Amino acid sequence: MGFSRVDLQIGRGLPPNDHFEDRARGLNVNHFRVKESIRDDIIGADLVISHAGAGSILEALEANRPLLVVVNEDLMGNHQVELAQKLAEQGNLVYCNCSSLASCLRAFDPNTLKPFPRGNPERLNTVLDELMKFDT
Repeated sequence: MGFSRVDLQIGRGLPPNDHFEDRARGLNVNHFRVKESIRDDIIGADLVISHAGAGSILEALEANRPLLVVVNEDLMGNHQVELAQKLAEQGNLVYCNCSSLASCLRAFDPNTLKPFPRGNPERLNTVLDELMKFDT
């Protein structure tokens, strides 16, 4: 698939097995539980594979990194799927579920993705000022 290193944030999950076959193929698998910030990891990544939490998605998109989102379809009122679908429709990311991750990775083409538009927080201030009829 064109990569030689995988960095995993595993949280409280089990560490990956140390597969001899992975090393024989030249795949270096690193993992960590938690960091204060993973921004540097995201910026240094050629591809970010993330769960579908809004914060994680926005951090990767704002860093302008290609993003493949894996949604948890078991959540009730699945807002994660809705967010991933909307951003995929806009061309900002690709999403899949756990069972389709391998096929999504094989088909993934970062050149088809569109940059995520930067937000303008000043616009919100202006709208609120107008709604509240504050003098600007």
